[in-house]
Amino acid sequence: METIRLTMAQALVKHLQAQYTVIDGKEVPLFGGAWAIFGHGNVAGIGEALAQVKEEFTTYRAHNEQGMALAACAYAKQHRRQRIMACTTSIGPGALNMVTAAGLAMANRLPVLFLPGDVFASRTPDPVLQQVEHFNDPSMSVNDSFRPVSRYFDRINRPEQLITSLPVAINTMLDPISCGPATLALPQDVQAMAYDYPLSFFAKKVHGLRRNRADVQQLSNAIEAIKQAKKPLMVIGGGAHYSDALPEIKAFVEKHGVPACETQAGKGALPWDHQWNLGSVGVTGSSGANAAAQEADLVIAVGTRLQDFTSASRTLFANPDCTLLSLNTAPFDAEKHNALPLVADAKTSLQEMQADLSAWQSDQAWQTQVMDWNKAWLAAVDKATALPQQASDTAYLPTDANVIGVINRQAQANTTIVQAAGGLPGELHKLWRTSDDLGYHVEYGFSCMGYEIAGGMGVKMATPERDVIVMVGDGSYLMLNSEIATSVMLGLKLTIVVLDNRGYACINRLQNACGGESFNNLLQDCHTVEAGAPKTDFAAHAKALGAESEQVACLAELDAALERARASDKTYVIAIDTDPMPSTQEGGAWWDVAVPEVSSRQQVVDAERHYQVAKQKQPY
Repeated sequence: METIRLTMAQALVKHLQAQYTVIDGKEVPLFGGAWAIFGHGNVAGIGEALAQVKEEFTTYRAHNEQGMALAACAYAKQHRRQRIMACTTSIGPGALNMVTAAGLAMANRLPVLFLPGDVFASRTPDPVLQQVEHFNDPSMSVNDSFRPVSRYFDRINRPEQLITSLPVAINTMLDPISCGPATLALPQDVQAMAYDYPLSFFAKKVHGLRRNRADVQQLSNAIEAIKQAKKPLMVIGGGAHYSDALPEIKAFVEKHGVPACETQAGKGALPWDHQWNLGSVGVTGSSGANAAAQEADLVIAVGTRLQDFTSASRTLFANPDCTLLSLNTAPFDAEKHNALPLVADAKTSLQEMQADLSAWQSDQAWQTQVMDWNKAWLAAVDKATALPQQASDTAYLPTDANVIGVINRQAQANTTIVQAAGGLPGELHKLWRTSDDLGYHVEYGFSCMGYEIAGGMGVKMATPERDVIVMVGDGSYLMLNSEIATSVMLGLKLTIVVLDNRGYACINRLQNACGGESFNNLLQDCHTVEAGAPKTDFAAHAKALGAESEQVACLAELDAALERARASDKTYVIAIDTDPMPSTQEGGAWWDVAVPEVSSRQQVVDAERHYQVAKQKQPY
């Protein structure tokens, strides 16, 4: 057997370089490079290995470990999980900074390879700098924090362990059932150890999208359930995008007269103006989609994990005769809500069902009702996003919906909107109009504040030809903004619109809805010194990070600023003050947020009473 002597770190990088995937019929490297912030725990090992191949395998430097890992998450999501990035840090705080991003990747089922440095496997110099000691378990390090947020975890304590562990990590990330983050903790001494690796470990390997076929009986049950339905509704999730099943979905709804609605991850599966697209569903759903969900006698859930926002905390599918048919690659998801499971790939299953359904269609009365709901909702969006009379009034504080309307009208055919947390995901889910399946990139599985700017950078890396617009609240901006400097450094041009409502306005509204007083969310309601919290100059801050920027005073100025941003060749930040209180009331559904059973505040007592009434609609 032919071998080559390499350090463990060199072997790891060389193996990553040998992995390929097929996109649009073309072989491309599976890994789009590595993000790295070096420290004593990885600079001499994997850092040296990456430096040796810097011309063939790009290493990107970020300003925050969480930020770079979030960019890797966005890269995988925008690539529809067909390409991956690796992230490496030193031990201690550098490693722990990535755990939040690992949680995001886990919740959203996104493939990211985490390579945190670890303490010495030999334990000879213990305790090393940044090592956290456990009196009763010397084998534990901070990297064990990755275990609950990784689909696959291993600590490489011998260089030869890489031969068996690394391929499993890659296969786990590419499996549509187990897809998610993989973590290989790398002790710094083992990174530098040499071993005679077999050359076969570095042979080129081409991966493809795996499509598991449906069980014959499950498929038969699904087809029969559809044939019996008179008022069907399709709920489209992110899995439909990852399966590349959008052509099949479009053909299915058009041929059989089945209305469809979209989860956050599923949005963009159908053009916004498609006659069978009722828009968003659930807590942040359209009035049309939620009305259809309440009446449907069959809900076909395609590639969704049916989280509480989608199902309105399990109250949305209210028809007692409703059957939930769940088409998902993962049995774990297909069995949720006592569904009729169809465990299979969405694309192949929809093709197989089409062949057997023949000329079946939903009831004509149902189709007519759906068209009426659709028309009414499109009119509601027009009204919510219309330019108000006060567009040029600098004394008027615009709403989120006002700003969305301006940006959406400025958007190009190749625009991708990026968002993640606060009230904006709900407003965008309802109101943003995209005709492109890559045009809507909102991370709401983890609702991670700070994702927006770093995520925008990952989106731009994955699809450099697209015009990437990031919408971010002042709260998320202040949590994680350092990757503005990274985007400028790497030439990843973003347009960032900062909506400054002076605090965590979304949670303030939720606090009020639960009967609570405004407390510790809006800056005006926080504990501060006598002068109060300072007004952040976001434009000046962004300029200090190397971006072009400006503060606008009204919606009319925002419109003109977006045109200047489009003409710019580097990241452009626009700040605008907004009203923290309004949100779009049309549409929406109940969300289970527990209210205290005992309180001295009457508003909380009243809210708890309403909460108990709403709880009665849940099946248990």
